[in-house]
Amino acid sequence: MAEIRGKIDGKGLKIGIVVAQFNEIVTSKLLCGAVNELEKYNVAADDITTLWVPGAVEIPRIVKKLSDSGEVDGIITLGAVVRGETAHFDYVCAESANGIAEVSLHGDVPVMYGVLTTNTMDQAMNRAGGKAGNKGADCASGVLEMINLEKSI
Repeated sequence: MAEIRGKIDGKGLKIGIVVAQFNEIVTSKLLCGAVNELEKYNVAADDITTLWVPGAVEIPRIVKKLSDSGEVDGIITLGAVVRGETAHFDYVCAESANGIAEVSLHGDVPVMYGVLTTNTMDQAMNRAGGKAGNKGADCASGVLEMINLEKSI
């Protein structure tokens, strides 16, 4: 039985990170976690490009353009959608997830989904470097693994 796993090594890879400005208190921590993890696994600082968008709904459009550009080997998406008192949360979560998934499935490069969808701000902060780790860091190691896995197929 053959088994193939992607290695977590970013030497020579170019990574794009698309970050939502909305809830920047959370997304900036996710970004820090992602960048630190990428650099830990040999991605040069000059090979990391961060693109800021207004909110989670705008992430998929820029991810598509970045994927189509040929300028990066992989993309990390980072956002934080916290439940409020209206149905807006459900629409934002669904549209951002669907759009990112579409590019991930049909685009030219791997895309990691790092948009937090939480009930409270405390839950979001816990996933941005608190008790639950840092989802940005998880996405960074994940995108490196996916890039290298695809190269081995």
